[in-house]
Amino acid sequence: MAKTKEQKKQMVENLKEKFGKMKIAVFADYFGLKVKEIQELKNLLKKQQSDYIISKKTLTELSLKNAGIEDIKLGEMEGGLGILFGYEDEITPVKVLTKFSKEHKALKIKGGILERKFINLEKVLELSKLPSKPELISKLLWQIKSPVSRLVNVLQGNLRGLTCLLNNLSKK
Repeated sequence: MAKTKEQKKQMVENLKEKFGKMKIAVFADYFGLKVKEIQELKNLLKKQQSDYIISKKTLTELSLKNAGIEDIKLGEMEGGLGILFGYEDEITPVKVLTKFSKEHKALKIKGGILERKFINLEKVLELSKLPSKPELISKLLWQIKSPVSRLVNVLQGNLRGLTCLLNNLSKK
């Protein structure tokens, strides 16, 4: 069923808002996916504070222009347009989408927007290989904690040696 002019205006305004607050957006061709599979993807992404919506290319281009993001030609992309919006983290939603696209071959990633500039498929795939923010934080904390832990172990080694020496002397 065709959308009314008012529904299209509302969709453009909604997309403009999403493009305004997103940290990353990834475009994918969803043709060939079943409704159940798209719903499964949406549920996976919702856990990561992300959205996945399906939109018309012309309405999306209009909302991009309204959001101040230029030079993105969605009309040149083949297939349907599904858009992943990542709001909290740039990496984790992309990891979820690329993993899902490997399991469901019908979903084809086309490119995306990072820091208000278009990125191609190769850059999206590179992003999916990076560690996520929580992983980086845990690695940093481990690096900070590591020297202190080593120092404690060295100091405990001396104390253990002293107690063993005193224990052996008391037995003699």
